[in-house]
Amino acid sequence: MNGDNFNMSTRKFLKQVGVTSQQQLEKAAGDMPDGASMMKVKMVLTVEGTDLMHVVEGTIELGD
Repeated sequence: MNGDNFNMSTRKFLKQVGVTSQQQLEKAAGDMPDGASMMKVKMVLTVEGTDLMHVVEGTIELGD
């Protein structure tokens, strides 16, 4: 494994995840019922060919 190539490729992937995820979250926020104050969210990371399953759960406040 080449560390520099791995780091660059990982950063590129994570940037794509971040940008596209934010777009989808904004879309979902717009679809939330009136009066909703937060969204429960979950992100699941898997790697094909491995047993990796990394789960991050949280809430996103929608504001006033």
